[in-house]
Amino acid sequence: MNGTIRVGNLFGIPFYIHPSWFLILGLVTWTYSSQLALFPQLSWGLALILGLTTALLLFGSVVAHELGHSFVAIRQGIDVKSITLFIFGGLASLEKESETPAGAFWVAIAGPLVSLGLFGTFTGVGFATGASGAMGAIIGLLASVNLVLALFNLIPGLPLDGGNILKSIVWKITGNPYKGVGFASRIGQIIGWIAIASGLIPLIFFSSFGNFWNVLIGFFLLQNAGSSAQYARVQEQLTGLTAADAVTNNSPVVTANLTLREFADERILNWQNWHRFLVTDENGQLVGAITVESLRSIPTTLWTETPIREVMQPIEASNTIPSTQSLLEVVKLLETRRISALPVVQDNGVLLGILEKGSIINLIQTRKVQINPA
Repeated sequence: MNGTIRVGNLFGIPFYIHPSWFLILGLVTWTYSSQLALFPQLSWGLALILGLTTALLLFGSVVAHELGHSFVAIRQGIDVKSITLFIFGGLASLEKESETPAGAFWVAIAGPLVSLGLFGTFTGVGFATGASGAMGAIIGLLASVNLVLALFNLIPGLPLDGGNILKSIVWKITGNPYKGVGFASRIGQIIGWIAIASGLIPLIFFSSFGNFWNVLIGFFLLQNAGSSAQYARVQEQLTGLTAADAVTNNSPVVTANLTLREFADERILNWQNWHRFLVTDENGQLVGAITVESLRSIPTTLWTETPIREVMQPIEASNTIPSTQSLLEVVKLLETRRISALPVVQDNGVLLGILEKGSIINLIQTRKVQINPA
């Protein structure tokens, strides 16, 4: 998963750590250890141990935040593919979006609510125990960080939780989830530029690096908000389309009773750029596939008497898609399986053709031209 390290499961959810997390763990540990070392009763070694413990508890708060999102998603029947810790915090990767704006709202707000609950818990523990000194400082820090985590994530711009809350509200008002994503993404991009400016202006005019972290956060927001907006536009353009709409014209299809010689000749004339061909029977039903490499396994002297059916490989029904399947679902299937093409069949088993990623891209571009004519 993009260089991440799997470290186990949390309540059945795969848990990963990005290598960048170790950098921030070290920085946080060193920062808090240095602060705790100011307490005279603590040795440097003990301060370092307490600093590491505090850092881990802080990241535990981030994990609890992501588990809040995850548990609400699971209650809605949405699978949580993973939780990942990285330099900017945590990320719960969900299988799909909620089906309703109310569902999306509760998934989004669950994380900040958990953080606010932890803020209240640590604050209450601090007051109830009257903790002071190093322990009081640690409890106060955990409380304040959870409050900041909740408030920061409530900023109304994607990819933050507040952006997802805003998305669900716009979705509810307009009835269109993609308009919600587009609006929240634009707000996220504006906030990203503001964050970058707040970091660069002090650096340029006062040579101060105090807000440089804002620059990194701003770029993170810009990148992810832009990606969300682009993905939403693609989803909107594919809405209502089926696999049949994206079948490649002049798909590489041959019949099983052709000889290898006829197949080779047809390929040269009609499908020079194709290396894998779908095979149908006399009724047009899909029965297998053949590759150009398969020809090399048969001596050329036997090509005129060897039919394709003797060389082809069978295709499992699970490796085909029905012509009526949503094109959005097809795109997700191609991404999940990491493949570039699938055969498309009708309800009666008759092959319609092959669907490629390239044909989907061409369809999107064609629809853009139709929607926004020059």
